[in-house]
Formats: sequence, structure tokens, C-alpha cells
Amino acid sequence: MMKNVRYIMIGGFLGAGKTTALLRLASHLSGLGLRAGLITNDQSTGLVDTGRARAAGQPVEEVTGGCFCCKFDHLAQAAQNLACEGVDVLIAEPVGSCTDVRATVGYPLRQLFGDRYLLAPLSVMVDPFRCAEALGTGGGFSEKVVYIYRKQLEEADAIIVNKIDLLNPEEREHLRAALGRDFPGTRVFEVSCQSGEGLAGWFDLLLTGELPARPSMEVDYDVYADGEALLGWLNARASFTADPALNGNSLMTELLRRLKGTLGARGIEIAHAKVSVESDQPSGFGSVSLTSSGAEPSAAWISEGLLRKGLLTLNLRAEADPDLLRNEVMTVLFTLPGAIVRIDEMAAFRPGRPTPTHRLAVV
Repeated sequence: MMKNVRYIMIGGFLGAGKTTALLRLASHLSGLGLRAGLITNDQSTGLVDTGRARAAGQPVEEVTGGCFCCKFDHLAQAAQNLACEGVDVLIAEPVGSCTDVRATVGYPLRQLFGDRYLLAPLSVMVDPFRCAEALGTGGGFSEKVVYIYRKQLEEADAIIVNKIDLLNPEEREHLRAALGRDFPGTRVFEVSCQSGEGLAGWFDLLLTGELPARPSMEVDYDVYADGEALLGWLNARASFTADPALNGNSLMTELLRRLKGTLGARGIEIAHAKVSVESDQPSGFGSVSLTSSGAEPSAAWISEGLLRKGLLTLNLRAEADPDLLRNEVMTVLFTLPGAIVRIDEMAAFRPGRPTPTHRLAVV
């Protein structure tokens, strides 16, 4: 008989830092003698997040081609695969533009597989700057994209304000007040997944709490679909050679800086961009991310040594036409200084209308 496995789902908009949180939590669990299995999710294939998880030595399964709610059977199979490998805790990261996961993922899992999984409270992680914009002016995104963002917060059992170390005391207080005003009664944790500040209390909730059985929120799926359709999605894999050898971190940072510049010149808001480099050298994996048009590229995983060849994986999400993103990305890749690049795979598209496999009002 399969043991009960704790199932933790960490949602939140693109660029909130969810993958870093997942890896932090997995490391914490290892220290407790527990084995974690990760489930990543995307509208397409070729994920930087999966590469990061594997580089960290974590068992990982991908659910691609749609969000968890629309690929529920794939999610259930991925969870079973990891459970059969003997993991104690499943940590799942839904697509960053996905909402209504309590009704379409959490409750169906409990209804159908309640004898296998113990569901933790639903956490939704936010970037503090993006969150402040969404609760105030809305920032650079369209109204329907902000609708998705706010719906994510509405269904959360716990809102996790990440990157708190980047805020001054006044900014922290202002954001706390805004969250308390718009989402009264929802627990708020202020954390830094980079430094570890505030993580202990949140992790304790995830490992001891249970998903409350409260009514699912109302969602206008027409607005939801329109909001997702405004976001252009691009995943690419490209091989590169360099002579002389170059620094992988510098290559990734330059790629994202050039993308930021060329898209910014067109007034395009970046929701998130991630790039990784892989090589056959020891410690050859690295990744760099860009969380908004106003941010700077930040190394999430350092690639060590100089590289003469390797593989680049790019995941870009922006409010723009996918064909425009494809053209801009190709131009940037082919003009990267010091490298000769060959594009192996590229997919650029808009997400389709979300059509959940299941949706339950309450369990």
C-alpha cells in the first residue's frame, strides 16, 4: 500500500521566485531526513526550471503543454511516478499565469486521491515590486493580466512576499497594509529565498497544515482566457561555440540585457525571462533570470569555468505578439558577442483558453 505523501503547491505570477523557493524547501526537507520530488509545469517544453532542479540533484517530473488544471491526468501520473520512487513530499509549481488551482487541482486531488496525498495549504508567492504595482496602478500590464494576478492572491491560504531583503521598512509596511486591505484574513509571510530570512515559519505551515475546505472563488473564464492570451510565450534551445572560450554567466547576462533593451524600446513589458547554459564540463550548468522590464538580470545558479561550447535554454514571457518575440530573440541570439549560435528548437505562441479537466466548488 502506498504511503501518504504530502503534496505542496506553490503558485504565483511569473518572476516571483517560485523555483528558488522549491529548491530551498527541498533542501530543508533533506535536512529533516525527507526526500522531495518536484513537479514543474509549462505551456511548452524545454524548461530552465527543470534543468535547475536536475542540476541540484532533485527528482523532477515535467507537466507540459498546458497548466496543471488542463493537464490534470498528466499531473496525477507525474505525482504517482515520484511517489513510486519513494519521495516523502511532492512540491508542485503551476504555470505562472495560472489561477483557480484550488478548485481545479487541489480539490480534485483530494476528491480522487485523498488516500494517497495530504494536501498542504495553498501558497502564492509574489515579487514585492510587481505586487505593489498590481495592488496600486497595475504597473505595465493590461487590466486583464492584472485580473489573473489578483485572482491568484484571492485564492491563496498564504501569500508569500519574496525578496523582502530588497525592501526598506517603509516599503514593507506599505505592502503589508495593501495586502491586508485587499485580502483580509489571509496569512502573509515575508521571506527571502536567497538569504533564507523568514522561511522557517512558512515551511512549518507547509509541513503541518492542511488545505482548508472553503468555497472556491468565482472566476470569469472569459477574462482569464483573454488575460493569458495577451502574454506571448517563447521557449528556445540553441547550441553555441566560442573561440576563445567565454564565461557562461556573462553570456547569459548579456543575452537578457539585450532582450530587455530591444523589447523595452518597443514598450513591451517582460513578465519573466530565464536562460540557462549547460556544458559537458563539471559545474557547467548555470542560469540567470530577469523578473521584469525594470529589473536587472540576476544569476540564480553560477556556471563555473570558461566554455568553448554549450547549450542555451531560453524561456521568455512578455505581453507581446509571439512572432515579434521570435524575431527579436533570433536577432539577439545571432548577434551575441563572442559566440556562434545555432537555434535547435523554438516555439512562440499564446496560451490557449484554460479548460480544466475538473472543477469543484468545495470538498
